[in-house]
Order: sequence, then C-alpha cells, then structure tokens
Amino acid sequence: MPQQFASAPQESADVTGGDAYLRLVSLLDEHGARYRVIDHAPEGRTEEVSALRGHPVSQGAKCLVVMVKTGKRTKRYFLAVVPGDARVDLPGLKALAEGSYVSFASADRAEELSGSVSGTILPFSFHPDLELVVDPGVLEHEEIFFNAARLDRSLALDTRDYRDHLLRVGARIHPVAAQPSRPEPAVDAEA
Repeated sequence: MPQQFASAPQESADVTGGDAYLRLVSLLDEHGARYRVIDHAPEGRTEEVSALRGHPVSQGAKCLVVMVKTGKRTKRYFLAVVPGDARVDLPGLKALAEGSYVSFASADRAEELSGSVSGTILPFSFHPDLELVVDPGVLEHEEIFFNAARLDRSLALDTRDYRDHLLRVGARIHPVAAQPSRPEPAVDAEA
C-alpha cells in the first residue's frame, strides 16, 4: 500500500495538473507502487524544488520533451528523463532516433503531449506520440523525486517500482544525459 502524506488533491488554477496527477496516482496504486506524496511551496525548477523536498538534486527526475526530425515531414517526440543535476544529450538523442535535427519541443507541444505544464512534467508518458527514454543514472538511487504534474506537489517513488513500470510499458533505458564537462585539474606550480 502506498505511503501518502498529503491531504486530498486541492484544485487551484496555478498549481494543478489535475488529470495527469490523478491518472499517475491511479496507475501507481493499481500496481502497488511504493511512493510518498510531498506538498511544498509551488516550484518547478529542479534545483529549487529539490531543496524544498530535502534531497540531493541528482535524485530528482528532470523530464524534458524533445523533438527529433526523422524525415522531411516526420518528427518523433521523446520524453527524456535524466538526473536532476544533468542535461539532456540532444545529439545523442538525435543519433538514437536516427534523426537529422533535434530540439526541445515548444512549450505548447510539450504540455500537450505530457498533459502538464512545464516544470511539472512527469517521468511517465500517457500519450502514444511521446516515447519515454530514461537515462540509467535516474535509476541509481532508492527513490526518485519529481513534481507530480503540479507545482505544489511532488512524489518520492521507489525506484524499483519505476523500473518495473518502464519494463511493463517497453520504455527505453538508455544514456541520454550529457556528460558534465570536467574542470581541468589544478596544476601545482611547485611540481
């Protein structure tokens, strides 16, 4: 049985993702997923909301909708899920899709496909035109944290249950996080 630490969903035009939130919770409950609901001040930026939730940024699931052109008139949309302290490897995603051009989807298209506003996109796809691809780094912690289609509510989800979902729906687990640029090592002038 999931652990829930929040009151019933509150409807507010500023912060809710109504249908997407309810659909997510129903899906998790249906499969017996272990999760916690965390209410917090409205925030959609990964670094800031991670601090509000009290976890390292790397445990956050950053979710971005990416468009890849695969032909003159064909496009594919991906929901790229990367650790909260990473960026999406756009050229890598373009290569994965065998595309010719890649960019972040427009905010309108991202919101249409994900069912929630930017800053609250779930690491789950409920739209047939939105392909889910998850970086393995997201699965390295015991729990992942993400805004639950709302700016004022997040979930902490047991990573094993998220992995089970990915396998159940045939999502790709593939490196899509850009490798962070490493600072040059300091040179000791006396050496």
